[in-house]
Amino acid sequence: MNIEGLNVVVTGGASGLGRACVDHILENGGTVTVLDRDPDGERVIAELGDRARYAAADVTRPEEVGRALDLAEQAGPIRALIHCAGRGGPLRILDREGQPGDLSVFEEVVRVNLVGAFNILRLTAARMATNDLLAGDRGACILTASVAAFEGQIGQAPYASSKAGVVGMTIVAARDLAQRQIRVCTIAPGIFDTPMLAKVSAEAREGLAKTMPHPQRLGTGAEFAALAGHIIKNGMLNGETIRLDGALRMAPR
Repeated sequence: MNIEGLNVVVTGGASGLGRACVDHILENGGTVTVLDRDPDGERVIAELGDRARYAAADVTRPEEVGRALDLAEQAGPIRALIHCAGRGGPLRILDREGQPGDLSVFEEVVRVNLVGAFNILRLTAARMATNDLLAGDRGACILTASVAAFEGQIGQAPYASSKAGVVGMTIVAARDLAQRQIRVCTIAPGIFDTPMLAKVSAEAREGLAKTMPHPQRLGTGAEFAALAGHIIKNGMLNGETIRLDGALRMAPR
């Protein structure tokens, strides 16, 4: 499917990798509805013009997602989903005193990153399933995992587990939705230059860049967005988790 004229939903699109995807879709002639909880999200998206709209929504809440998808469909059939919303949450199995880690932290990260991914996928796919075929597809869904799904570091148990769940769900979802002509892929980014990483010191950022084999720098949102856009356009990409990491393999810590 060509992006020009396509109606796309982007979660977490008010900042970071999601915002880069919003810019990519608009630059290529598409229409975007952003689902986000950013308090400044509506103002940010309003500055992008009349092909972008904002819906305040928590991806784990079916009613809020449903209202957001209703808004998206005002611009036409939803043809693509780029799901970038998520959160971190450091947690050790045992704390410094040897006490069990906080179960509520683990549950919350998994709820947002994994349950939220399933929720937005199922509700968007239900809308896509009624679309007419376009270039052989009724829709394309792109989820976001992380290299932590494969080599999670110490303290990343909730995050790594949730992202591994997204990876595991990808081929199942692709097979499940194949009968509806809906494709599902996942991008697993490495270390990217995002607002979350901007909070880290310059020295720490430089150290992270040096861990990259090649290119020896942080990834950019534009590179993530370009891959998401290619997945939408390339009808043979389905059921695949693509590492976008410059050959990085994470160390234990």
